[in-house]
Amino acid sequence: MTQVSDEKIKKTDELVEKLNAASAAYYNGQDEIISNFEWDAMYDELSALEGETGYIRADSPTQNAGIEAQGGQKEAHEYPALSLAKTKDIAQLVSWAGERPVWLSWKLDGLTLVLTYDGGSLTKILTRGNGQIGTNITFLKNAISGFPLKIKDKGHFVVRGEATISYTDFALINDTIEDDDEKYANPRNLASGTLNLEDPEKVKERHICFNAFTLVHTDGEIISWGERMFYLKELGFTVVDHEKTDASGLPAVVEKWTKKVENGQMDIPVDGLVICYDDTEYAASGTVTGHHINRAGLAFKWKDEEAQTRLDHIEWSCAVSTISPVAVFEPVQLEGTTVSRASLCNLSEIERLGIGKECTLTIIKANKIIPKCVRVSDATGEVEIPSECPVCHAPTEVRVSRNSGTKTLHCTNPDCTAKNVKKFTRFVSKSGMDIDGLSIQTMLRFINEGYIHEFADIYHLREHFPEIEKLDGFGEKSVANMDASIEKSRDVHPVNFIFALCIPLIGVDAAKKIVNSVGFDGFLKNMKNGTGFEDVDGIGEERSNSILAWHENDYNKKSLENLLREVTIKNVEAKKAGGRCEGLTFVITGDVHHYKNRDEFKAYVESEGGHVAGSVSKKTAFLVNNDAESGSSKNRRAKELGVEIITEDEFINRFSD
Repeated sequence: MTQVSDEKIKKTDELVEKLNAASAAYYNGQDEIISNFEWDAMYDELSALEGETGYIRADSPTQNAGIEAQGGQKEAHEYPALSLAKTKDIAQLVSWAGERPVWLSWKLDGLTLVLTYDGGSLTKILTRGNGQIGTNITFLKNAISGFPLKIKDKGHFVVRGEATISYTDFALINDTIEDDDEKYANPRNLASGTLNLEDPEKVKERHICFNAFTLVHTDGEIISWGERMFYLKELGFTVVDHEKTDASGLPAVVEKWTKKVENGQMDIPVDGLVICYDDTEYAASGTVTGHHINRAGLAFKWKDEEAQTRLDHIEWSCAVSTISPVAVFEPVQLEGTTVSRASLCNLSEIERLGIGKECTLTIIKANKIIPKCVRVSDATGEVEIPSECPVCHAPTEVRVSRNSGTKTLHCTNPDCTAKNVKKFTRFVSKSGMDIDGLSIQTMLRFINEGYIHEFADIYHLREHFPEIEKLDGFGEKSVANMDASIEKSRDVHPVNFIFALCIPLIGVDAAKKIVNSVGFDGFLKNMKNGTGFEDVDGIGEERSNSILAWHENDYNKKSLENLLREVTIKNVEAKKAGGRCEGLTFVITGDVHHYKNRDEFKAYVESEGGHVAGSVSKKTAFLVNNDAESGSSKNRRAKELGVEIITEDEFINRFSD
């Protein structure tokens, strides 16, 4: 064996170890070790070395579909969940399609699950695992959306799909996790970590959705891929978007779908596209090579467009308890947009990349969406770590994670405004003041800019609109929409207002009990005179004391006073016995036009003694749907059970003044 071969074999071993370690973290919801960009580059290098030397390890990632999730009962797949071959060359897609019709769909960036039904009932959910053996997570069947528990197909039925978490839910969840050891690198990382949890209720809170991408087996005679996807949708599955084309049309369709990603139209994380033959019999006749099956499909991953630029400075942003670095650099064009900022995540990432006070950065858009620094050159000087918090100016401290060794910077002030971001999130939520356009990221930005210190400051954001319009991601239209939503929220239902105050132990139900019993004026009066709310049915001593303790805090008291100057509380009288909806159960579906939203509609029904359920059953008195003739599942169910379907206007005529 030559010296060159020894070096190449050593390099192969090194790449296998690094890639497997990264995959283990990736598949088990741990800290991200390397970026997708770096993983792809190392994988390509490994593949080339294996082809050149013929030295292929059994544990090489080129030979395995993935790393099995930790914990849980392991089971063999009835139909192996093999991964697809990948390409970054559109010409190869066209060649693969040949003379046959193909379907294009998203390559979703989540966790693959396999669902099995027998006799019309869901009997098993397996993770993909290593493609041959997965983990049984059937106990989470009520915690994941996107699939029915029962279907009309009574035969043996197997469907495969991707469990994903949207970017919106990812940002909301991750930015409110105070323990940095528990933060997630991306939505896929969060989805994987979530499915390792043992508590279904916690999993349900993460809003994981199953997106079916292939019907693996049915006893029925459904041949084409397109027919199978239509059948899945008809059965009640959420299915991945798809479009039929052929070799001649592929380039245009790929470009159209790519634009959707580049233009920020995708809230579900994707990391490429997939094509498959419409003829499933032909696709199934392919041969297996390694862990790929030749005709099952071909995955297309975008070539990462990169640009070099000079670092201008590092901006430090405080969120919850962590102060995170953001690279601000000379603007560059990437994927059709101008980019001038990229998150550096933490102090460890700065060290790993070798960022200096002055340096040249190589920037990409990960999955064509998120700006990311992947390389650094010409670095001189050391990055200055701030000694005080950018929001409250309290001293900072560096902490090292016991699990991963990751270094992060923290504010030492427990009362820092940025640490109360979860309260601001609750304040603007639909159950609170219902203010659109103020996501958790936006509020953190405004807090760090010094625009928001307390709830009432949200109603004075107009004073800062000239500066806000100049911030990245904002403009005249988005600011105008934000302003309209803020102004609309000034007229608020007392239940929503009380919930928005973030009083410990007081949620929507407790707020309803208080308003229905003593009204909003009684709520203020009982707090001020210390009478409390023990006599309110369902509140009790603990909740009553929580309200009084909250009001005794000078900051809370002043914040409430300032807020009441900005809003108008709707006049809602205490609930009277024998309300218009007394003893009736309603299901509300679709858009509403009389009420501000379905939550307000629900609040009215409950204030009149009624109950609002999420699904139609024999106990349902009325299904409220403004599209009474639609073919929705709720309408079909209501008709099957003889439940009366009424429009919102009919509801108002019968159950309102």
